[in-house]
Amino acid sequence: MDLYNNNHSVFLLNYHLVFVIKYRRKVIDNDISNRLKDIFENIQDNYNITLLEWNHDKDHVHVLFKAHPNGEI
Repeated sequence: MDLYNNNHSVFLLNYHLVFVIKYRRKVIDNDISNRLKDIFENIQDNYNITLLEWNHDKDHVHVLFKAHPNGEI
């Protein structure tokens, strides 16, 4: 387990985020999931987060990422 630190604290923040489609419609396929993952990877440096795991089903996406405590979710 790798712990991170800054001037005043030691931390390891892992978040499990679930994006759910409105009315649980079955619209997510591999192409849409890959595009969403690319977008997430492009913006992760702006928010000091690191993508750990990405999974999807037809009506939701699971994202596991780690973050620094200096940003808001």
